[in-house]
Amino acid sequence: MSLGATFGRICRETRLGLDVSQRELAAAVGVSRGYMAHIERGSANPTLGLVERIGDALRIDFELAGRPPTLDRDVHQRDLVHAWCSGYVDRRLRRTGWVVRREVEIVHVRHHGWIDLVAFDPSSGTLLVIEIKTRLDDVGAVEQQLNWYERSGPDVARRLGCTTRRTSVWLLILSTDEVDETVRTNRVVLAGAFPGRATEMHAALEARAGSPHRRGLALIDPTSKRRTWLVPTRIDGRRSPAAFATYAEAARRLKR
Repeated sequence: MSLGATFGRICRETRLGLDVSQRELAAAVGVSRGYMAHIERGSANPTLGLVERIGDALRIDFELAGRPPTLDRDVHQRDLVHAWCSGYVDRRLRRTGWVVRREVEIVHVRHHGWIDLVAFDPSSGTLLVIEIKTRLDDVGAVEQQLNWYERSGPDVARRLGCTTRRTSVWLLILSTDEVDETVRTNRVVLAGAFPGRATEMHAALEARAGSPHRRGLALIDPTSKRRTWLVPTRIDGRRSPAAFATYAEAARRLKR
């Protein structure tokens, strides 16, 4: 129901409940009875001032509430560290022959977001939908976000002119001790949501094909020059220290 129709219905129901005639209400708020009838039918466009006067006359408390569109981007993703990580992954993929697009816009009803990277291999028809995080503060929210990205994959592929045979959704996170601890704490949930891990994901990149699992999770160190650049988490068998202790340390070092 439109705003005008909703407002008109509330006015009419309240007026009748108070046993006030349409003519009496119109006189009280300074409009004609005919215009008041249009308001109640939802076919008028009253000013905010008139809405306030009607509210006062009928003792209705109106509140103006607005819901901005959902922007699927947190503040950390616009900082230097996220930009560094995104550029690093872009360069790594291009070097091995993947066609890469960054900041791919997706829109669905009131939701509006950007996929960090989309990589496509024409020879195998493999599409990689990649989300990069510098922290992992809310595992549930990330899972919901990637559910949406996965559903958007076919539409994104069509817009990019790609004919896909398989789509994989990857979550790549800055390698920090903080992230390792979050992954360990949420290992059961993440094992179900992201069964693919760094070793098989890297093998899939080398083979220019999708990984055996539809979804994968790995860490990244944007300062690393190693050929094997997808980093396993601690619970996936990595024994070496994380690239950074915390996000703050990564920010300080990368700014230098």
